[in-house]
Amino acid sequence: MTDWSDLGTAKKPHRTQAERLRPPGATDEAVEAVGKLSEAMEKMENARGHLFAFHQLSGATDLSLQDAVGALRNAGFAPLADAITEVLVGRDVIAGRWTYQLIEDYEDNYASVFREVERRVRAEVMDGTRHVFEAEMQLDEQRPT
Repeated sequence: MTDWSDLGTAKKPHRTQAERLRPPGATDEAVEAVGKLSEAMEKMENARGHLFAFHQLSGATDLSLQDAVGALRNAGFAPLADAITEVLVGRDVIAGRWTYQLIEDYEDNYASVFREVERRVRAEVMDGTRHVFEAEMQLDEQRPT
């Protein structure tokens, strides 16, 4: 048998109950359903993070474009620099909108509502306790074999 004892162990024999207890009467199905809702919310938060990345990359793109326009102007191509400035520098990424407005709308019209829905469901079904499904999975996976 391979000796990996120097890596420690993932097993926690002293842990006899989940860190976050399910409320009395909560069924396996209820724990799973709320777990799925929490997972969906985590995916929404991940999408929100990608939206922030899009926002930052779009802003950096515009600043790089302005550097290129300046370089064209300095190289004697002022008419090209003027044309690019007219049609592209500071352009809306979506008609009438910059990326910060997309972030604000996503937050105000979707993400904040999603978080509140998840909180209300958790309050009603799990007495407000977060991550019951994961806490029970942690207990199961850390039991000695």
